[in-house]
Amino acid sequence: MSPDEQLPPATHDTPVLVVGAGPVGLAAALALRALGIPVTVLEARPRDAQRPGSRALYVHRSSLRLLEQAHPGLGREMADFGTVWHARRTLYRGREVYARTYPPASGTGLPPFTSLRQIDTERFLRDAAESAGARIEWDAEVRAVAASSKAVQVTAADGRQWTAQYVVAADGARSAVRRCAGIELGGSRAEGFHVVIDVANGPQVRPAIRELHYAHPRAGGRHVLTVPFTGGFQIDLQCKEDDPVEKFTDRDVLQRWLPRMIGCREAIGDLMWVSRYRFLQVLADRFTDGTGRVLLAGEAAHLFPPFGARGMNSGIADADAAATAIALALSAVSAERGRAAVEAYARDRRAAAVDNSAAVGAALSHLRPAGKLAQAKIETAGRLAPWVPRLGEWLERAPYGPRTTHRRRSGPGY
Repeated sequence: MSPDEQLPPATHDTPVLVVGAGPVGLAAALALRALGIPVTVLEARPRDAQRPGSRALYVHRSSLRLLEQAHPGLGREMADFGTVWHARRTLYRGREVYARTYPPASGTGLPPFTSLRQIDTERFLRDAAESAGARIEWDAEVRAVAASSKAVQVTAADGRQWTAQYVVAADGARSAVRRCAGIELGGSRAEGFHVVIDVANGPQVRPAIRELHYAHPRAGGRHVLTVPFTGGFQIDLQCKEDDPVEKFTDRDVLQRWLPRMIGCREAIGDLMWVSRYRFLQVLADRFTDGTGRVLLAGEAAHLFPPFGARGMNSGIADADAAATAIALALSAVSAERGRAAVEAYARDRRAAAVDNSAAVGAALSHLRPAGKLAQAKIETAGRLAPWVPRLGEWLERAPYGPRTTHRRRSGPGY
């Protein structure tokens, strides 16, 4: 459809549609409602469906602040429900090379982060969005998107149609909106695979300590990251390309060897979820369509490996910026100024995504060194760290990528 072609009448009209009721889509809906803009969220799943797989745990303070601004009390509620661990350890071949303990946060401010399962994050966001007046349409799988210079028409698989002035595509890595808009993704896939396991706290409740193991001796020399969250903990096991998948994903097999790996004398708690991932590092060619009426956000626009927890957190930043751009466009005195607001969003958020991609690329290169020299650097640091503390600090920091870039001085997730 050409940008000036008229759209046929639709069943429903709304100023803004958000496609996707994950954390990014719900954050966009909250930000729009905070600006007084009516919004409808379309979600392909039924209301009672749980999103499968082990997903984002770590919500940065920057994200908590944005959510608190959009819906006062939400950031605080999520922070109080989540877990803030106060100790970090890094080990090399079973020997501690870095450890730090932090005093509990004082005062009423938001903590540096909180750790909770994504299904809990979505529950908090969904309740807040509905209480703020956002309308959520479930079982609304998007099949077609047609945009003109004045509006966007969205058609669901069951024939329902909506017309909006702007659409925020927050429908994930396989975004139907992005596909309909003709926007391509470009990037690469990491070698090897990771197995991510969510474990409910069992008879032996693990302390709230984040542990990073380089070459874990009880995991065949594989890297292992253990992160606590409210109600349990997550294990991220970096596997080799030729590892037998069933050894690391079969629940009966995992129940036999996981306790030894994490130092439990008894059986571990329930395996809540076991997921296998091959991490992608990709970006959309552009973050808006040719009409300037469709804005991409979150995994519809970018996919990162999880190092530094940049995926969901950068998506929440996308959502807030998209809402601001749409508010400016809706109130603009001319179509040109409205288009400029959307283009500024697309330019700024893609630049942020490029920075985040570079940061996770550095982290990935560290964890999967390509050459003997890079591997030797890690091995040397691991051996010397007990006598040279700064080497232990480097081993602790490097897997998360640089916190800032030359382009901006904002924290991870932006």
